[in-house]
Amino acid sequence: MDLATQSIEGGFADPVFNAQTVFRAVMDAMARPGSVQPLPALAHPPVPLSATAGAIALALCDNDTPLWLDPALQGSAAVKSWLGFHTGAPLANTPADAHFALIATPAEMMALDGFSQGTQDYPDRSTTLILEVGDLVSGAPLLLEGPGIERTATIAPAQMPRHFVEQWKQNNQRFPRGVDIILATSDAIACLPRTTRIKTMEA
Repeated sequence: MDLATQSIEGGFADPVFNAQTVFRAVMDAMARPGSVQPLPALAHPPVPLSATAGAIALALCDNDTPLWLDPALQGSAAVKSWLGFHTGAPLANTPADAHFALIATPAEMMALDGFSQGTQDYPDRSTTLILEVGDLVSGAPLLLEGPGIERTATIAPAQMPRHFVEQWKQNNQRFPRGVDIILATSDAIACLPRTTRIKTMEA
């Protein structure tokens, strides 16, 4: 399949309905941190961009939202062309310029403080990170507390960044600034908004 064909194919079959489905799943996951929201494969982007991460990009990104790609995705002309065709989002020059960041290999990603943190007056100008993870059960458990969580919630995403818990505590301390994270598996998502605290992590 040539690059032009790869760029055009694999988008939403029903753009309005599919985008609403993804947006609702993201909003529900943000409102209830740690909850797992199922999401069928609504998009079929070129590898290594996953179906779920691709669908989130289609639903949330547009020509006003600079998008940063990690090296694994940046190295794929097909992925860049597909995202450009289907979202119109410009590629950010640096992580600090990005409204959204797509991360195919979270275990190798740069530190959270390298992305846009927003400002005190405009905290919503921070980066939302979309991390492709293998699953939400086989990694080190994260015990979550905070708004939207009745007592605690636990998820265990695989392939998370090194020293993630310490980085996340620093992210909490920057509130109202700080990044938000969407965890994308092959068939579901979970979210870590900046207001969520990780109480402890035990193997």
